[in-house]
Amino acid sequence: MDTPIRLLLCEDDPNLGSLLAQYLAAKGYEVTLRADGQQGLEAYRGGSFDLLILDVMMPLKDGFTLAREIRQHDERTPIIFLTAKSMKQDTITGFQSGADDYLTKPFSMEELLLRVSAVLKRAKGLTGDREAPRDHVLGRFRFDPRKQVLAINGQERRLTTKESDLLRLLCEHRNGLLARNEALKQVWGDDSYFNGRSMDVYIAKLRKYLKEDPGVEILNVHGKGFRLVAKDAD
Repeated sequence: MDTPIRLLLCEDDPNLGSLLAQYLAAKGYEVTLRADGQQGLEAYRGGSFDLLILDVMMPLKDGFTLAREIRQHDERTPIIFLTAKSMKQDTITGFQSGADDYLTKPFSMEELLLRVSAVLKRAKGLTGDREAPRDHVLGRFRFDPRKQVLAINGQERRLTTKESDLLRLLCEHRNGLLARNEALKQVWGDDSYFNGRSMDVYIAKLRKYLKEDPGVEILNVHGKGFRLVAKDAD
């Protein structure tokens, strides 16, 4: 069984905090929610987390102060700041406090999810702590990203590296949005027009491969990206 990714979320607005925690938990993360900076520090000291999401304006201890205290002995755990402030100096202060990313309220849930995913992947790349990709069950298909094999009814299709990388990203965002820009940057390296056309060709190929199970589809989300929908659950 895969170990869930552990997030510490510090947000003093109880409604927003609860909403964010429930959303991230629904996406498979294990979330610890705290309502102020002091509680956040105590939770951090008593637990082990893969990512910290800190509101800036919190009682008892603000997010910048909390991050600076954590960074005194922990330079590796990534930090994302959430704030209603949008002034340039606040952004600078945030990065000086050790932030890996900075999200200004109001923001969409999907944007937060994309930032969390991107920061975690960058952190794994920097530390060399890359998890082996897991198999994915999609309806009657089984996809092994390590071997780059898509199998159904005992028949195996070996995918190219780009086909496999793109399908892996779709699986990781299963039933959610895979943004075009994220897919292009991770698989092709940049989001140029020509790479975008190339990706559309690969999406068409994957759709053709998945046609054997009508319960598995790659849907276009107009102007945003793609959604892999499968009736079963991993």
